Amino acid sequence: MTAPMPGPRGAYPPSPGGAVSSDDRTMALLAHLSPLIAMVISVGWLSIAGPLVLWLLNKNRSPFVRQAAAGAFNFNLSMWALSIIGWICIFSIVLLPVGLILLPLSFILQIAFHIVGAVRANRGEFYRYPMQFIRVLS
Repeated sequence: MTAPMPGPRGAYPPSPGGAVSSDDRTMALLAHLSPLIAMVISVGWLSIAGPLVLWLLNKNRSPFVRQAAAGAFNFNLSMWALSIIGWICIFSIVLLPVGLILLPLSFILQIAFHIVGAVRANRGEFYRYPMQFIRVLS
């Protein structure tokens, strides 16, 4: 089964016939919000754990939850890469201004896009994260 093509701003249309159950919406909502919770608890080091666990538990049950968890996981890997590049820039001293821009940018993008994903999941809509440089799960 192929996913529908993304619409404006990377959002997928709602599932046909509103077939997304309340449990699926809740699990997808958790997939989008778990990285934000992990950012508070672990200073961002465990931000991929929540989406990964939800993907493993639901990959064969619900395409909606699978897509939400995979998208959140892949987006977090991309933001990790951006943060690592930022820290390398900071430690290189010469690229310190670039690093000082990349780190807050990564933080702000994570908060903004995970909240948008959570709102869309709560509505029962597929959401495709922008800026997924690294795609592992799908």
